[in-house]
Amino acid sequence: MSAKSIFRLSASVAALISLAPIAYANDETAIDAEADAGEQRKSDIVVTGLQLDEGQNKEADNGALGSKPLIDTPYSVTVVDQEDISKRQATTVAQIFVNDPGVFSFATAGTTNWWGTQIRGLGVRNYYIDDVPLLLYWGGDFPLESVESVEALKGLSGFMYGFGAPGGTIAYRTKRPTSEPLLTTEVGYRTSSALFAHVDAGGLLSDDGRLGYRINIAGEKGTLYNEAGSNRWLGSLALTYAISPDLDWYATATFEDSKLKHEPFQIYWSDGVYLDIVLPKPTYDYDKLNIDNSYYKARTLATATGLDWRFADGWKAKLTYGYTSKLHHSNKMFVYMENKEGDYEGYGYNFAELDKSHFAQAMIQGEFETGPVRHSIVAGASYQVNDSFFGADSYWDNDFSGNIYEDQDFLVTRDISWSTEGFPYRERQRALFLSDTLYFGDHVQAVLGARYTRYKLLDDDGDPAADSGYRTSALSPTFALILKPAPWASIYGSYVESMEAGSRVTGEYANVGDILKATVSKQYEVGVKVEHEGLSLTGAAFRVERANTIDQFINGDRYLTQDGITLYKGLEAIASYRASPHLKVGIGAIYLDPTLRKLSVDEDGNPSPFEGNIPAEAAKWQVTGNAQYALPAVPGFSLHANVRYYGKAPTDDVNFLYIPSRTLANAGFQFDTRIGGQGVTFTGNVNNLFNKKYWGLGNIGEGINGSLSVKIAW
Repeated sequence: MSAKSIFRLSASVAALISLAPIAYANDETAIDAEADAGEQRKSDIVVTGLQLDEGQNKEADNGALGSKPLIDTPYSVTVVDQEDISKRQATTVAQIFVNDPGVFSFATAGTTNWWGTQIRGLGVRNYYIDDVPLLLYWGGDFPLESVESVEALKGLSGFMYGFGAPGGTIAYRTKRPTSEPLLTTEVGYRTSSALFAHVDAGGLLSDDGRLGYRINIAGEKGTLYNEAGSNRWLGSLALTYAISPDLDWYATATFEDSKLKHEPFQIYWSDGVYLDIVLPKPTYDYDKLNIDNSYYKARTLATATGLDWRFADGWKAKLTYGYTSKLHHSNKMFVYMENKEGDYEGYGYNFAELDKSHFAQAMIQGEFETGPVRHSIVAGASYQVNDSFFGADSYWDNDFSGNIYEDQDFLVTRDISWSTEGFPYRERQRALFLSDTLYFGDHVQAVLGARYTRYKLLDDDGDPAADSGYRTSALSPTFALILKPAPWASIYGSYVESMEAGSRVTGEYANVGDILKATVSKQYEVGVKVEHEGLSLTGAAFRVERANTIDQFINGDRYLTQDGITLYKGLEAIASYRASPHLKVGIGAIYLDPTLRKLSVDEDGNPSPFEGNIPAEAAKWQVTGNAQYALPAVPGFSLHANVRYYGKAPTDDVNFLYIPSRTLANAGFQFDTRIGGQGVTFTGNVNNLFNKKYWGLGNIGEGINGSLSVKIAW
């Protein structure tokens, strides 16, 4: 972000702040005159000051556990709603969960999230859109313009969602139709010169109020702070229809076409290639960190439809079918850093991949009593098919070399094949699940649950005669006890197991094409949750045992294999407090004690050199702080800021090189008013407020950048 851009953004913010009292005064009469007619619409669209949120009383859809308030859920779950996402103009997973120390992404804004998201130090592979799985391989960010809320389930998800990586689950909920007419338009600007626009419309399509709709259309085009070129658009549609007073039909669909051009290199810091023990001095001269005609292109589709049936008092059933797909075209550049002087070897990675998922689930939820014990039952069955089609002509080779402080003139001139006819495989999951929450009076709850899954991985177009995959089955149990000393507090302990599906080793490894087998992980957790008189608190101590994957160089070649276990132990706490009607503050921290255990010995009986090491990418400490303040003198005007400390993290299991710790700060404002009878919202944010220069794991850091937008509620 240039000095001129910073000045322009700062001047714009200052001008809006100075005009706020004038705009408010000029429209005070109009506001009074329209107050009665516009109150309901204003509550949906225009936020005045700081609204009381639900905190731990928010409802969360927890897969096989059903819908429960967070305070009665015996796992750690964070829910971020659309209001908070819009206020901070978030575009990435890292920005969505910036105030949650347990959820983290190395991927900076304006870059492809190449497996960058972590929960409690473990990589996240499980993404769901309206309960339907989406394979976000090689680009784990979903467009947010159509999203109502995003949930992060921390830890094993085997019971609630089926096979999946033990890091946790990111679940998106798309916007639903509104009972009142809704139309908002937003236009905005991101540094250095990107423009974005968004239209959100909803309401009823029938006079009887039974058919509702919600449409979102958005786009972005221009150059981002890191010199990457953004060109994307999306459209989404949601419909609901009340077939009868007890039976509702719904359907949702979101499509995004995105192309990110000449983004900064994806970086590997690898033992055997990098020769020093300190990193080069970070640079934000982004023009020297890219290949001009490189790009990453993706087309993402997520659809879902289903029926909600309230068939008896206290009982309901839900039938869901969904289809999701993502088509990738990668002309993306990677570099292996060599030394602290900034030299590197550059690799071009060309591939095409089409990932598709079909998902069907039937679930019932209800309550009954056996003597003094009340039961809340969730039971169901699901079927899931994941198809992946890899390009037969993928390319990975050392095409260029250079130095991060010097211009890079290499251009891709080879012909690139976008065929997806090579290396297909199909995953199938068939599952039955049942959970029972037992209520022993008002103060004690117990949760018993299990999911039985039959898993199959088929290669060679799913031809059983040529199948080189594998089949397995697993019972993923969960047990939990919740003590409720008061309605606003809970103390819980839980245990859950999860099976992680196998995966195919990808093109940057010498053992490309190998299948890594399915593994079982275990999680133990005890925690506390409170939501009382302005205080929202959640804390947990946890232990996760996971089969370990080793990424290492052998005789100069890079291999991905399985060996031993990874043990993640830690403590986590997040609290927020509404100190006054105008001020809310928050703080959070996670302490992680991760180690590699039970690794194989060599032929002479010597232990692995990795034994006892910290697993790759896991930081021991992360700490967050945030505040929101509504100015009493200017109704509708609020300020928000956050700061986050990221502890140092090893680049790989060898622990010879660490990404240094850093502290980053962000700040912004929002001003809700009425001009000419219309609700208007001005929003502005500055990320990396002090322009801290730092290295991420796979990217150079995110230099100071800002955004500014105006939204009108018609």
